[in-house]
Parts: sequence; C-alpha cells; structure tokens
Amino acid sequence: MKEISSVKIKDRHKHLISLVRDNWVRLSWAMGCMLVIAACTSATAFLVKPILDDIFFKKDIAMLRIIPLAVILIYLIRGVGYYGQEYLMNYVGESIIRRLRNSLYDRIQDLPLSFFQREKTGVLMSRITNDVNIIKAMVSTAVTSSLRDVFTVIGLTGVIFYRDWKMAFFALVILPIAFYPVVEFGRRVRRVSTGCQEAMAEMTSFLHETFVGNKIVKAFGMESYEKDRFAEKTLSLFNLEMKAVKAKSLSSPVMEFLGGLGIAFVIWYGGSKVIEGTSTPGTFFSFMAAVLMLYDPVKKLSKLNNAIQQGLAAADRVFDIIERDPDIKEHPDPVQIQTGPHKVTFQNVFLKYDETMVLKNISLNAEAGEILALVGMSGGGKTSLVNLIPRFYDVTRGEILIDGTDIRKASISSLRKQIAVVTQDTILFNDTVRNNIAYGNRNASDEEIENAAKAAYAYNFIQSFPDKFDTMIGELGGRLSGGEKQRLCIARALLKDSPILILDEATSALDTESEMLVQKALENLMKGRTTFVIAHRLSTIGYAHRIAVIVNGQIVEQGNHEELLNADGEYSKLYRMQFDV
Repeated sequence: MKEISSVKIKDRHKHLISLVRDNWVRLSWAMGCMLVIAACTSATAFLVKPILDDIFFKKDIAMLRIIPLAVILIYLIRGVGYYGQEYLMNYVGESIIRRLRNSLYDRIQDLPLSFFQREKTGVLMSRITNDVNIIKAMVSTAVTSSLRDVFTVIGLTGVIFYRDWKMAFFALVILPIAFYPVVEFGRRVRRVSTGCQEAMAEMTSFLHETFVGNKIVKAFGMESYEKDRFAEKTLSLFNLEMKAVKAKSLSSPVMEFLGGLGIAFVIWYGGSKVIEGTSTPGTFFSFMAAVLMLYDPVKKLSKLNNAIQQGLAAADRVFDIIERDPDIKEHPDPVQIQTGPHKVTFQNVFLKYDETMVLKNISLNAEAGEILALVGMSGGGKTSLVNLIPRFYDVTRGEILIDGTDIRKASISSLRKQIAVVTQDTILFNDTVRNNIAYGNRNASDEEIENAAKAAYAYNFIQSFPDKFDTMIGELGGRLSGGEKQRLCIARALLKDSPILILDEATSALDTESEMLVQKALENLMKGRTTFVIAHRLSTIGYAHRIAVIVNGQIVEQGNHEELLNADGEYSKLYRMQFDV
C-alpha cells in the first residue's frame, strides 16, 4: 500500500510540473527577469568597494559622478525586473490554478450520485476554493520567490568569492548545517497543514448547511446552539493554525542564529585582515554587504519551504478527487440510443448499497408509452429502482435493457438524453425563469419555452412577475411557492421532450390546489412517454396502466387498481390504511 501511495504522489507532482511546463515561454521570460534582479542585487554589493575606496578614501571626482548614475540605473533595471517577474509568474500561477480548478470541478461532475451522498457539499467547495488557493501560493508566490532568491544567492556568492575566496568559504560553511532543521520543520508544517485544510473544509460544510437550513434553525430557536457549534469549529481551527505557526516560526530563529555566527566570523576575520593591511576597507565592506544580502534570501528560502509543504498537502487533497475513478464507466464501444418510444426491461436485477442488498431479483417490463406506478412503504426500494435507469447507480447483478440493449453498453449521454426526471425535491438554479426551463435544451426558442410553460400551467404566474421570463428566481428557487417551483420543473422536463419519464413523488409536498394544477401538468407531460411514477398517495395514480408493489426490495404484486384490490394483498392493505376502508 505504501508503494502505491508513493507512486500516486509522484504522479501528482508530475502533473503539477507538466502544468508549469505548459507555460514555458512566460516562465523563461520571468526567469530572465529574475536573473536581472539577481544581477542588480549583486552589482549593488559589488559597488560598495569603489564607493568606499575610490570616493571616500581616494576622493576620485570622476567616480563620484559615475557611481550615483550607475546606482540609479541599477535600481531602475531592478524595478523593471521585479514588475516583469511578478506579472509573468502570477499569470503562470493563475493559469495553472484555473486549469487545476477546472479539472477538479470536471472530475466532481463526472463522479456518480453515490459520491455526492458520501461527501459533504461544503468539503467539496473547500477543495475547489481554499485548497486550490493554497496550491496557487505554492506555484506562483513560492516558486517565484525561490527562483529569484536562488539566482540572488548565486550572484552574491560570486561576489564574495571574487572579493575573498577563503573568507567566503568559511562564511558559507554553516549553510549545510541549517539544512536539516529547515527540512524537519517543513515536514511538521505539512502534517499540520493537512489538519488545517480538513478543519477549514469542515467549517465550510457547516456554513453551507446552516445557511441553507436557516429557516429551520430559526423555527426551532437553535441560533445559540449553532453559534456554539461554530465557535467550537473556529477554536479547533485556531489550535491547528497555532501549531502550524509554531512549526513555521522555528525555522527563522535557527537561520538567524546560524547567520549571526557567519557574520560574526566575517567581522573577526575580515577586520583582522584590514588591520594587518592585507585587505582594504572597501573590500571588507563590499564582502560584508554581500554576506548580509546573501543571508536574507537564504532565510526566505527556509520560509518558502513551509509554503511549499502547505501547497503539497493541499495538492494531495485536490488530487485525491482528480485521481478518483468514477464507478459509472462508459463502455469502450458505446451504442447510441436513438430518440423514440422505448421499452424498458429489468431482468433479475439486484442492487447493493455498501453491505445492504436493497433490491432483490427485480424483473419488470414497461412497454413503450405505458405508465407504470411503483408503490409501497418508505424505504422499500422504489427510488433506488428508478435511479438505475439513467445509471445514477449500476446494478450489482442482472441487467436493465432499453429496447433490448443493456444500458451499460449504451453511451451515457445518449441514455440520459432519453430520460426526464421530476422529483419531490425541486432543484432550480439562481437564474432566470427562462434559463431554468431551458436547462435541458439550451437551444430552445422563446416560443418553445413559452409553450412548455403553458403545458405545465406555469405561464400565467410567470406573466405576473415584473420581468416575466427574465425574472431571477433566487437560490434554489427561493422566491417561488412549492407549486410554482414544481410546475417550472415540469416545464423543464416537457421542453427536454424525452421519451422516458421518471416522476418521483412529484406532488407529495403540495397543497390540494397546487396538486390539482401540477397533476394536470403531469398529464400533459406523460402523454406518449414510458413513465415510471413513484407515489405514496394512491389517489394520485388512478391513470396508471399498471401498478407494481415493492416491499423490502422485491416486487410482491403487479396489476391494475381493480386487480390488486381484489387480490387482497399488500396493495389492498395500503389502500385500506390510506382511505380508512
């Protein structure tokens, strides 16, 4: 298992490197700018000697005119280099993060329904926002600074070796000693950073739940309870962040102390040589300036290791999703299902969730254009059965056929094009009425959208809105009533015009008046379509051609209303319970 994990991490890093490599032109220009910055920094240290020896000691007027101009030119070029490097590296960083964010979102969208039932929405949001931003800090800021500082270190090292190679050797000998603690602190930062990112994801999930469910929070008077829960989460995050701060903060004092040792040696050794007359003050101060400038980028590199470790921890969380294989896989040579009337057949179908078998040996036919009602007590497996048709899940055993073709051999896109779904949970988007109706058919004309709204008995209430079809409906359709939302969902299904229809408790949450309108709209929707209707209220399925009764994942009865009542079985028992007969 360890071997597999290490290969995965290696592949992840290769993926990130390939994203960086795709921007090689801008990276090359940015590195050129960094070289310019490093050269200017080294030149600044180099000029200390002529400033002291030629101007202050030799009192050379010509050098007094030349050197200030040289300093101005150096700092002008350095400033241009900084601008170019910052712009180009941030462009590269933002570009990489955009592609990484798109890859992550694409993979999440491709994963099956079971994935979304296992994962928290807020955690997924945190991976796309918070974790990817941490990677951005590593890719753009950390990489930029590390490259620039490495070039600066190389340039300044050249200056000090040019001035006095013996003194330079002793000044730099302590750098390898600092390597081990910096790496060790980096490992700690990475471990703690993973915990911080998980805590942030939990907080995002908590915020999403409490904001969406704010009506329930207020209705039950649980504001204080939720405030306390949020305070616990922020305290947990605070404690983890402080652990990360401790680990990050330790690297600087170590580098400061080791740097102090090096500078103390330079002062003692260099000062001795000046006193003995074997070196000039200008050489000493030029060397000293270069060493002081040198330790600053070295210290920064130790801090950048922390940023890189945080970025790698975030990359692991992001690639955990990107590398996840979807359970629902496209057939290597998929069959394209053509639009038209379809017969749907279940043959000896079994379905297991985790370790529980929720459907057992289901065999069922729905003829083209037939309305098939599925009834039974809650938890019997009705929704699980219809979720198999669009391949939200795959069967554990058995097969589902559309016109004789196993749906696992069909193209997923062509399969789902044949199916429209209207559920009890009305899912609408914070967009216009028009765009919500046209969600499954983006090329629909205004006339087609209006006709769908009329057939769904939604046209009149839409016309009462200030902006009519261009009215924004709010998050999850929050500005609409339950009946209005349901009729927009029916209009959406009508406009998609799919030959197979799934109605999952489409009227159960409505009042009597809204239910009557929605029922009329559903009658328009079901015409000529192979329809699966899940209903608890038996009064709403009088139009069904056939009824299948599902108990504990098995079909125990099939027939029409009269036949099932006369059989005096499960259906008859349900009927008597509902109508008190």
